[in-house]
Amino acid sequence: MARPPRDAPHPPRRSSSRNNVVVISSPPRSAHRSAHRRAEPTPYVDLTRAEWSALREKTPLPLTADEVERLRGLGDVIDLDEVRDVYLPLSRLLNLYVGATDALRGALNTFLGDTGGGHGTQYGTPFVIGVAGSVAVGKSTVARLLQALLARWPEHPRVELVTTDGFLWPMKELKERGLLARKGFPESYDRRALTRFVADIKAGKDEVTAPVYSHLIYDIVPGQRLTVRRPDILIVEGLNVLQPALPGKDGRTRVGLADYFDFSVYVDAKPEDIEQWYLNRFKKLRNTAFQNPDSYFHRHTAVTEDEAMEYARTMWRTINKPNLLENVAPTRGRADLVLRKGPDHKVQRLRLRKL
Repeated sequence: MARPPRDAPHPPRRSSSRNNVVVISSPPRSAHRSAHRRAEPTPYVDLTRAEWSALREKTPLPLTADEVERLRGLGDVIDLDEVRDVYLPLSRLLNLYVGATDALRGALNTFLGDTGGGHGTQYGTPFVIGVAGSVAVGKSTVARLLQALLARWPEHPRVELVTTDGFLWPMKELKERGLLARKGFPESYDRRALTRFVADIKAGKDEVTAPVYSHLIYDIVPGQRLTVRRPDILIVEGLNVLQPALPGKDGRTRVGLADYFDFSVYVDAKPEDIEQWYLNRFKKLRNTAFQNPDSYFHRHTAVTEDEAMEYARTMWRTINKPNLLENVAPTRGRADLVLRKGPDHKVQRLRLRKL
């Protein structure tokens, strides 16, 4: 049991009665000041892993160990305990958010008197979740886990997952714009097309398409499109999904991608831990996916491991780390929930924004 703090407020001093009025002396001012320091209000609720895990209550675990293994990204160490302790409570929380949004939508329809042809809100629009974080931090695994867990709710919602990789400019375009060394930075994306894609889904369009990205060829796949048809829930995963919109040339504020999110998650860790995960993943890819002759990185299998890893360290130092520090990490405060990982890739603490 934790010891009480030494500067705990003093109990009220002895009361006295004067003319039938009870007078209670106040604690010393120093006690008020120390109590104020401990109770400083913040817009967040900070939780340990144990505190967060207890919030899952009796929510059943719908995934098997084999399913978790298939959803796990290369280098991630996620297991059933991690799913049970971290992602089941998150699934329960999101269920509450979706239910509350549905109730609010019903109230809005009643207010508008929408009977089918008026304002077009009676059918609702997808609940959109954003998942952000650095390269190699595990955000793709988080997004896939959420998709699997949310789809297994009793209501069996249709859950679609879209990554922002499909909205990177093609390699040819990046070269022409001088952005090849900035791939992954905000300017390397067709941000207007990405925002329009999510806006169309949020508007309730029956069918919306997106480009397809291949990690094998490290480029957009010509002629291929991903089709999304009115999902109940859409998960958008990517490095910069929480970036605020840039002002237009006329100086006016634009609508940004995150403005369409109903809930957002930021996967956080120390940069030095992410760097190690990035290097470990590169080494594993060199021995697996990079062996494919069609892989963009196949050339790194023809050099020594030391040479290949020096290239990976250069990529981290000149591209991924600067992007993390300049663009990705500063958006952490915009998230509704921050998952803070430790060096072992496991979530240790969480920060939830208050309503």
